[in-house]
Amino acid sequence: GKAVGQQMKKVTVDDIPALVGSEIGRSEWRTVTQEMINQFADATDDHQWIHLDPERAAAETPFGGTIAHGFLTLSLLSTLAYEATPPLEGVAMGINYGFEKIRFQAAVKTGARIRAVFVLADADIRPSGRILATYDVTIEIENSIKPALTATWLTLSVLERK
Repeated sequence: GKAVGQQMKKVTVDDIPALVGSEIGRSEWRTVTQEMINQFADATDDHQWIHLDPERAAAETPFGGTIAHGFLTLSLLSTLAYEATPPLEGVAMGINYGFEKIRFQAAVKTGARIRAVFVLADADIRPSGRILATYDVTIEIENSIKPALTATWLTLSVLERK
C-alpha cells in the first residue's frame, strides 16, 4: 500500500468537532492474498483448513476456495486507517483503544479486494491533551453487497506537550 495518509492535509484539534458524523476517509482497494493468509495463520497459530487448503475449501465450503481469517481482515484496519484518514496535527502517538462492537458479516475470499470506510462518530477532546475518537468502520468487499465487517473502533491520540 501507499502511505497516502501522510500526503493529506493535516487536521487540527479545532477542526475535529465539525467532522463528527462525517466520512473522513476511504482507503484504496487492497487484495487479500493466500500468502497474507498463510503468514497470518503462522503468526496466530490458526491453521484451520478453510484458510489454508484451497482444494478442500473449494470442495467442502460454500466459498469456492479459501477465505481470510476474520481477525486478519480486522487487523488490516491499522494500515487502512493510516492510508485513509487525515493525520492530526501535533500528535505524539496514536493508541489502539479497542472496540465497542465488531461484526463479521461476509467472508473475504482469497484474492478479493477490500477497502475501509471511516466515519468519525464521536470525539472526546480531553484537557489532558488526549483525544478519544470513535469511528464507525466498514470494510467493504469489492462487488459484494455485504461488507466483510463493521465495527465501532476507538483510538486515543496523545498530543505533544507544548
